[in-house]
Amino acid sequence: MTRRTKDRKATEEQLILVDEGNRATGTGGKTAIHRAGLLHRAFSIFLVDEQGRLVLQQRAHEKYHSGGQWANSCCGHPRPGEHTLTAARRRLNEELGVSERLSFGFFARYRTELDNGMHENELVYVYFGKLTSTPEPNPAEVAEVAFLSCDEIGRRITRKPGEFAFWFRHYFREHGAEIARLAKTTSRLAAG
Repeated sequence: MTRRTKDRKATEEQLILVDEGNRATGTGGKTAIHRAGLLHRAFSIFLVDEQGRLVLQQRAHEKYHSGGQWANSCCGHPRPGEHTLTAARRRLNEELGVSERLSFGFFARYRTELDNGMHENELVYVYFGKLTSTPEPNPAEVAEVAFLSCDEIGRRITRKPGEFAFWFRHYFREHGAEIARLAKTTSRLAAG
């Protein structure tokens, strides 16, 4: 093993492996877990503006998978020892430059093959939050931001599914009514 390989392994983000009951079973490097398709803990965030529109991000084209595709406001993984909600707020700030109050919406579970030899196999905590500030996307993470209603998202997914990340299509297929309900409720929350 070269020094460069050792350095990369030492600094690579560590993810939490879980069983189907969401019990932690170990940890591993992000790349290795995604190459092997091992079940791990993740989160997704749907930010909602006061008009009830969802904040979507177009993933930076250079991302290790699903580059250039549209997805929900933010996604990520908690680190070992980090609470999932804390990780979600951390990642929201890293990707979109905002710090918003988040509430748990539902759990999602999916598995798929992606591009670049990657696989997703995730147990996902899905959070919702009201957007109260202007996003300042990190260009290494986000190419563009859009604000769309649930109905418009559904139409666009039907017309051009390949423009959207697999997990985002999965959420709308399996949890669409729940997303619409939670977006409406979230848009009515008082700021702060």
